[in-house]
Amino acid sequence: MLSTVKAARELVKQADGVPVEPSSPPTRTDWLRPPGAVGEPLFLERCTKCNDCITACPPGAIVAHPQDGTPVLFADQSPCLLCEDLPCITACGTDALLPVEGINNVRMGSATVSHRLCTAGQGCHACVSKCPTDALAMDVASLYLSVEKDACVGCGMCEMVCQTVNDHVAIRVVPSRLLAGY
Repeated sequence: MLSTVKAARELVKQADGVPVEPSSPPTRTDWLRPPGAVGEPLFLERCTKCNDCITACPPGAIVAHPQDGTPVLFADQSPCLLCEDLPCITACGTDALLPVEGINNVRMGSATVSHRLCTAGQGCHACVSKCPTDALAMDVASLYLSVEKDACVGCGMCEMVCQTVNDHVAIRVVPSRLLAGY
């Protein structure tokens, strides 16, 4: 009903000769900071937006935030591949990204599953096989997907895989800064 009303208003505007302004896409808040990012307030203090981590990212997963230019990842577009030597961290000269001991100690966020949308009950487990830290598990008896929060690094691989094999994305990564209340 609401979309019908909105469409009718747009039609009236066009008929009256009033130019219709294109609406800008909503600002996304689901972005992740690169591996090794310090807490959000300190990150914003230290990051100089030099783009060194963006340039150092071999798969090009790290991009500049469209509004403030700080480095971010959008899991549904290009997840972090957790490169063996984490070149993004090495490239950071301001300690906005600090070294971590192995990929299992990266903390970009945490995956959450919408079991209402999840097709695990229909036999899908594509995300489980692609998880680089084995944080996802499928209970074969009940066909129920679970996330081991301590093992999840928030790379976003599961989210991207889910969107490529399903009509509705059932698994999303909640960024660390949102989990911490920033």
